[in-house]
Amino acid sequence: MTSIGGAEMVDWNLAVATATRLVRPGPEISREGAREVVAELRRHAKAAEEHVRSFTRMIPEGTEPEDTPVLVVDRAGWIKANVAGFRELLRPLLGKMQDRRGNGPGGAVLGAVGGKVTGVEVGMLLSFLASRVLGQYETFAPATRELPASADGGGRLLLVAPNIVHVERELEVDPHDFRLWVALHEETHRTQFTGVPWLRDHLQGEIQSFLEETDVDPMTVLERLREAAQSLAGGRPEGEDGEDGGRSLVELVQTPAQREILGRLTAVMSLLEGHADYVMDGVGPEVVSSVGEIREKFQQRRARGASRLDQALRKLLGLDAKLRQYRDGERFVRAVVDEVGMDGFNRVWTSPNTLPTKAEIAKPTDWIARVHRRAES
Repeated sequence: MTSIGGAEMVDWNLAVATATRLVRPGPEISREGAREVVAELRRHAKAAEEHVRSFTRMIPEGTEPEDTPVLVVDRAGWIKANVAGFRELLRPLLGKMQDRRGNGPGGAVLGAVGGKVTGVEVGMLLSFLASRVLGQYETFAPATRELPASADGGGRLLLVAPNIVHVERELEVDPHDFRLWVALHEETHRTQFTGVPWLRDHLQGEIQSFLEETDVDPMTVLERLREAAQSLAGGRPEGEDGEDGGRSLVELVQTPAQREILGRLTAVMSLLEGHADYVMDGVGPEVVSSVGEIREKFQQRRARGASRLDQALRKLLGLDAKLRQYRDGERFVRAVVDEVGMDGFNRVWTSPNTLPTKAEIAKPTDWIARVHRRAES
């Protein structure tokens, strides 16, 4: 835990407590019904594993990748897992902010704000996100009893049961089909990380490089968190955005090096999300009878968003960019597979050098020309 002037920069325990206290309650369901949902999600995760491996051909027959656990969690479980991951990833940045705070003129103010307030603000943001995530492949949190991982410290697949039930009811779709459809998407992420051994370290390295380049005043970061928290609490007047109010947290980029790293991260995340959507739709017709209806309603839900507050928070947190990643990445994968087939597309997983650039995500023919021409010459 990073401390500043005797006070923690972020009180992570308070962040967890705040988020779990403020997160919306899940849908009403009986204890027996909840057990059935959990059991079915576990079965679907196992079935999805075989479907995804067969469709993607990322894992050669006869080989067995690392065994990462599948955890069916509630909203509080998702919060705890992500706080553990954030805490691990942000250590270098918080250390840098500590040094800057100690030498800067705003040190006394930041010390007064303290980790307690920041922990509450982080918790408020997590409470917002915790009711929206259906599933996630979490790869950065250290292994614990509550968050088991593979023997070599890999990640774990999280399926957030109350959120899945909430959305299937909201869309009025077949719950059994919807649960399998979600499992297909999330299982694709697990296959990506277990089938491509270098991917986790590559992503972590890129994120750490980005954080090492960060040159953001601590008070600016805290103010951005405060803006988001006040929006959640209804404490910020409409239209009071300030001159840069349209910027997201991720867009607090100071250096050309950071912009370059962020471009690479955007490209790889677009690839991973788009590939998962492509696989979900490719496998779906074979095993999910109502996939057409589910896909149409789910896309409408994505596009529709929710309230003005929800849209503002999506922008602030960069979630609007994540929606573009699904769309742009899926178009890239589809175009490449149509041109060179699944095995040709799978060259993308050869090394970091064969990952698409941000420009190539938008223009797949350039990736095909670069990777396949080089391989054939």
